Amino acid sequence: MDAVFKALADPSRRRLLDLLNARNGQSLRELCAELDMSRQAVTKHLAVLEAAGLVTVVRCGRQRLHHLNAAPINDIAERWIGRYDRERARALADLKRVLEDEPMDRPSFVYTTYIRTTPERLWQALTDPAFTRRYWGGTALRSDWRTGSPVLWQMGPGQEFRDMGQVVLEADPYRRLSYSWHHFQPEHAELFGWTEEEFAEQVKERRSKVTFDLEPAGEVVRLTVVHDDFDPGSEMLKAVSNGWPELLASLKTLLETGDPLPEAVAH
Repeated sequence: MDAVFKALADPSRRRLLDLLNARNGQSLRELCAELDMSRQAVTKHLAVLEAAGLVTVVRCGRQRLHHLNAAPINDIAERWIGRYDRERARALADLKRVLEDEPMDRPSFVYTTYIRTTPERLWQALTDPAFTRRYWGGTALRSDWRTGSPVLWQMGPGQEFRDMGQVVLEADPYRRLSYSWHHFQPEHAELFGWTEEEFAEQVKERRSKVTFDLEPAGEVVRLTVVHDDFDPGSEMLKAVSNGWPELLASLKTLLETGDPLPEAVAH
């Protein structure tokens, strides 16, 4: 965590994080246009933030787009914010976000974490139904993981696997996995207290997609999750932005200790 605190100590780097928090997925040129400093200085600050894990760079064609990565901040919260205070802190953060946030022209969720495991073991954790059930809170995912194949969901032990219209978009074993995401389901309407009319409106959202990039880094694997292709103001983006950090923390704990996060902590 020393690298995180060192990176946050500089006001220019905090300004860069503020810019990415306001609009994620910016190029170096876009960030430089907002700051009164040279391109070289901005590049050096971004390198420090990337080394600390606070910024993740994702290639989009010929561009390098910079994303705020919540993983190190989430680790700090897990260490110093008790589980009983966490929901209160999250509620205040959500209120602040609602009051301050503006629509993003590239709505997406990006998260990078480092897991002490192998690419083969991490791939198994992402694709094996028995494995996913352990850290997805009882939900199992099943597919042959070939491009174009369906991704089926089993919402609980003993239930049938459901086809929710998700398909595998890309599968490069031990390196990259990408599949389309589902629409909101009737269970979500009940969970969020939506009326029939509100639920009908939510399912009109375009399908998003999630991509997992696995990159060996010594004794650990760098896992970057990019969930994108959302409509502006997407309710699904809000939902997965809350869900992915907890799910990935549970995945990391499972692979490193043999047990997922306790349900009381993960939820």
